[in-house]
Amino acid sequence: MDTEANPSVDSDKNVLIKDRMINMISNNPDLPTLGSSLSNIVQLSSSEDQSTNELTHLILADVALTQKIIRLANSVTFRGTSNQVVTNISRAIQLLGLDSIKACALGMILIDKIPAKHTQYVKKELMLSLTASMIGRQLAKRSSFPNAEEVAIAALFRNMGRLLLAAFDHNLYKETMDLVKQGTHSQTQASLKVIGCSFDTLTEIAMQKWLIPEFIINAMKLLSPKPLTPPKNRQEWMRQVTEFSESSAQLICDPEDSKERSLDQTLIKRFGASLNLDQEKLNELIVQATEQVSVFSNYAHLQLPTVNNTTTKDPNSLNDNNSVNSLANGTAYHSSGKPYNAMDQLLAGMSKVATFTATESYRANELLMLVLKILHQSLGFSFATICLKDIKTHQYRARLSLGKDHTNLQQHFIFSETSSDLFSLAIKKNTDLSISDTSDMKVRNMLPDWHLRLLPNTQSFVILPLVISGKPIGVYYFDRQHTAPEGISSDEMKIIKILKNHVLDALS
Repeated sequence: MDTEANPSVDSDKNVLIKDRMINMISNNPDLPTLGSSLSNIVQLSSSEDQSTNELTHLILADVALTQKIIRLANSVTFRGTSNQVVTNISRAIQLLGLDSIKACALGMILIDKIPAKHTQYVKKELMLSLTASMIGRQLAKRSSFPNAEEVAIAALFRNMGRLLLAAFDHNLYKETMDLVKQGTHSQTQASLKVIGCSFDTLTEIAMQKWLIPEFIINAMKLLSPKPLTPPKNRQEWMRQVTEFSESSAQLICDPEDSKERSLDQTLIKRFGASLNLDQEKLNELIVQATEQVSVFSNYAHLQLPTVNNTTTKDPNSLNDNNSVNSLANGTAYHSSGKPYNAMDQLLAGMSKVATFTATESYRANELLMLVLKILHQSLGFSFATICLKDIKTHQYRARLSLGKDHTNLQQHFIFSETSSDLFSLAIKKNTDLSISDTSDMKVRNMLPDWHLRLLPNTQSFVILPLVISGKPIGVYYFDRQHTAPEGISSDEMKIIKILKNHVLDALS
């Protein structure tokens, strides 16, 4: 029988698939456990002190989850500027907030317990789910509504119908999404055609089976496709943010396709007025979410397959006008080439140096190169070198170098102390110097001639003098061919000084 020509057969087939999907949600040995774990955390009230103890006990019951949450809470990306080290779940909740830890725990549980989590399509949907949650979390920080961070939970679950289909039957998932890609069907039309119900209906069924609170389910309901007006209440705001978060997650997870569809402009047109977004604010939001989801996925041991479609670029060859640059490893960069997660990378580098110097057999030259590599990569410099002072000639000569044309530059990177140029003054005063824009005439007038000749395209640079007992012995130098208006934060400079002190100890 030709089923293509018989709508009743297709209808019966779709009903069968729908029923099997619903049965799976209720009876698959993995999903009820997942649903119970998610429900227990979601239903904790963020307004009662008892919730902290309950959430702590729920997380502590899973050793692996406990370790991941504590590691995440200690990352600079999530803890912000706090210098306090997190050693237990209660402290993590105090530092990051109950809602933040709830959202993070839910994301970790979803990754760990969803069936077939290693398949291509499940990974893709998990990545979209996490990214949407991070975007929702960023928007919640800007909101005046109470318990705003609960929107991150709704955003996390928004694509549950697609995620379940990907886990249940990847062939049906591919068939459905292929119809969407062809442009002949919307997601609702495609899912109705292939499985007999919409993804949104499937999501709602799962949420109800798992006893997720009604206000979370309502936040996932579709809105009118027309441009939206500012929300009148918290529930309307949650629906807008949830849908925006899921849609904008595509900008991170599938940037090439999003670019072709001008998704960013579509989102601004639809959500700009309601969520107070323009291109600059959207870019900033995407950068922040990219950094968070990159850190989160590392600690959750989830690789990011969908980001691999992005072309890898040299961060120092990026367009100055592009403030958001996501590379193949998920790292986002300022237009200067400096990574947005520079602090996390510096902290990781500091840990490497501490481990390295703990061995008695290490060599000073190896440490010099290790610190050079850490600062070069963590801060996104184009060229990096360390110069040591020649006692006989009183000249500083580059000994080790990295980056663009470093072999040639190292041969010619030689200078003598004078009385008034920036290099000499920084060394004499033992002052760490960060110059974000060399076009400033005050700066340019103090640059030595040798630097202008050797590095005419340098737009920003850093000088770190090496001085022992008042005697200059060398200098670290790093530069970029782009201005760096973001500069170096005080926290980043603290880590840089710690790394430099390790070098000074070794040279002593």
